[in-house]
Amino acid sequence: MTFVIDPDSATKIAKMQQRVRWRDRLIAQKNIDQTTLVLDDGSDDSPDFSFMVIGDTGSGYHRGHNPQRKIAEQMLPHRQDCRFVLHTGDVIYLVGSSEYYPKNFIEPYREFLAGGDRPSRITYDQMTFNQPFLPIPGNHDYYDMPWWSGAIAQAASPFRYLVRDRLDLDIGWHGSGQGNAYAQAFLDYLKRFNTDAELEHHLDQHYTAKTDAGRCLRYQPGEFTRLPNRYYTFQAGGIDFFALDSNTFNAPLPLPKNLAGEEARQALSQKRNELEQEQRSLLEQADRLDCKQPEQEEQWNDIQAKVEQLAEIIRDITKQLTVDETSFSDREQLEWLEQRLIKSWNTDSVRGRILYFHHPPYVTEATKWHQAQTLAIRHRLRQVLDAVAKAVSKKAGDRPIVDLVINGHAHCLEYLRTANTKHADSDMNWIVCGGSGFSLRRQRLEGSELLENLGHPYPVAHSKLFIGRSGQGSQKRRPYSFIRIDVKDGSPPQFTVRPYVAEWYQRRWKEYAVNPFTI
Repeated sequence: MTFVIDPDSATKIAKMQQRVRWRDRLIAQKNIDQTTLVLDDGSDDSPDFSFMVIGDTGSGYHRGHNPQRKIAEQMLPHRQDCRFVLHTGDVIYLVGSSEYYPKNFIEPYREFLAGGDRPSRITYDQMTFNQPFLPIPGNHDYYDMPWWSGAIAQAASPFRYLVRDRLDLDIGWHGSGQGNAYAQAFLDYLKRFNTDAELEHHLDQHYTAKTDAGRCLRYQPGEFTRLPNRYYTFQAGGIDFFALDSNTFNAPLPLPKNLAGEEARQALSQKRNELEQEQRSLLEQADRLDCKQPEQEEQWNDIQAKVEQLAEIIRDITKQLTVDETSFSDREQLEWLEQRLIKSWNTDSVRGRILYFHHPPYVTEATKWHQAQTLAIRHRLRQVLDAVAKAVSKKAGDRPIVDLVINGHAHCLEYLRTANTKHADSDMNWIVCGGSGFSLRRQRLEGSELLENLGHPYPVAHSKLFIGRSGQGSQKRRPYSFIRIDVKDGSPPQFTVRPYVAEWYQRRWKEYAVNPFTI
């Protein structure tokens, strides 16, 4: 029985294109680039600047504590020094529903919103940020539910309230509408205009910035803070930032149509059955808990986290079993990234490049490294970077094609560095910032070195910092986190990464900063 539906890539792409009226006749006539924005925030665009990063945040109240709000409070003293906030996706759990934006986004981040002193008056589709807030969608921001799931959830809600039912995973009447809630919350939702006159007036009002690619959106904190598309680029301090939607190029590679492929298919089916049985067993355990008892409340939190973790692995296996050679991998976005990176390297005023997207190609969090989606993302990103490296080899020299890659999806904070991978993603810096609010995860038992089978086990990356769940029983630690990155002048740029942690331990909060490191 499936309670969560992940739309296929082709559906996600088509729906998002409709919402922003992708390449509409009027937009083409005005030579508007729908993948670029210009930050008009009153800054002098100094090469020395700072920004914050959060990810995987969108959960609500946690029976006595609210990790997302705690991290937001930690961020507030840095607002004056930081030019913008990047969000690595999964803005709203569990299914990206508009119903949960008030509780799971607007209320926690109210100080970042115009009118935030009265957050109850802000609707999710009318948000204006008073500081640039630049997200990309995560997998949960696209999820949906069968119609009967909402009916069951709502029918059970009075009973859940009376008995303090376990595993209330923020599911209401409906899901994201195939990413529609995210689009209405953050994108310039051009679909809402009924006439060409209305659309033209809007374009002439807000697409007034100019770049080499044509006119583009002007992002103005406090006035107009919409994004032009689900993926986009902007520049700050001579650094090109590329925000990607990895949900449309994460389809697993197809299993081979031979005996080995069939054996792998059978093994995956059996593994899925075992995981589903483990889920049922955990739910039975939850039914026997009394959350009025502090120790049992902690067990409830652990079961909630484990159930969602298993669900994620089950969805990954299902993707592997249903993918085929025709599965869509968003070639258009990947070709856009390749072309824009080449252009960036051929622009003398650009001194560095940062990518950020949801699914991490490299990670040691316990659930992610062996997932088929991780392999697919890594494979497709390498293809792009290899092509760019070939095109700009004389310009790049010994420098990596990208100075820093930032991801979410894994519920932890991690810094990794690749070794010689035999591809253009060698010797690069990777940060996973996905521990800012929802269910933390542990590091895998295999440890910090990542190996690929290149004919024999071969080291491709090493984790230099991991902050995630640890300990057992009463010694369990839940360190939620965000990072501040200070960018220094120079080419290549230097980044000082400053992690900040709010740890929930023995039913109390402890705040601390981890030693900064320079990359």
